[in-house]
Amino acid sequence: MELFHAIVIGAIQGLTEFLPISSSAHLIVIPELLGWDDPFLNSATFDVMLHAGTLVALFVYFWRDVIRLLGAAWDAIRERTLADDPDRRLALLLVISIVPAALLGVAFESFFDHWFRDNLLVIPAIMLLGALFLWVADRYGKGVRDLRAARVQDAVVIGGAQALALFPGTSRSGVTIATGLLLGLTREAAARFAFLMGIPIISGATLWKLRGLASTGIESDELVLLIAGMVSAAVFGLFAIRFLLRYLRSHGLGIFVAYRIVFAVVVGAVLLAR
Repeated sequence: MELFHAIVIGAIQGLTEFLPISSSAHLIVIPELLGWDDPFLNSATFDVMLHAGTLVALFVYFWRDVIRLLGAAWDAIRERTLADDPDRRLALLLVISIVPAALLGVAFESFFDHWFRDNLLVIPAIMLLGALFLWVADRYGKGVRDLRAARVQDAVVIGGAQALALFPGTSRSGVTIATGLLLGLTREAAARFAFLMGIPIISGATLWKLRGLASTGIESDELVLLIAGMVSAAVFGLFAIRFLLRYLRSHGLGIFVAYRIVFAVVVGAVLLAR
């Protein structure tokens, strides 16, 4: 049964990390409501491997972009100029965008994670606020600019907005996509920028959480659970990335707004009835 739980939790992480519906809200609330209280599946070690799985999904999908942008960044550093190169400019914008979330994540992530686990009813409320933000962005975002037209101020604002994902129920992908839309990016461009931002952010978060875990011993049965969770997160994460980028080419965010509202109402009702 623990193996099944590991696979399901990995799938939840993979899907909700990239769809704008909040991975943290689902990973906190769903195991709690289902009574899945296995200490290892709620441990920092298992959480690290779930994030590693979603990171694998990002690298698998965007490996060409990663190689191209790393090369562009190196050329910009070596030549000390952007040279009107869109890849060099995008690499710079990604670096700028990750600074606010990185600083606040290091400072407050542990506090937010533990506080919300003790105050579950706040999460449905944040899910509803997130739904409203997505709806406003989808309704009023002009969606006329692609990534080549992204500006430094866009990176600063989107990076600042990404820090809101520390609140479970916000959704890192959701808040960055919505902010990109309000700044005039197309839906697909906003989503692509959000995913590319996720590579250094999730990489940094994974490495940060690994601190102190290197000396922790892992039993063979725990290793199986770690691998199962990581593979599940990677597979479902890759599916979520492919689905969302294709979906947003011709659809709005309404389906995710509706899902967030239903999730918030159902979970809120269940929590109040307990």
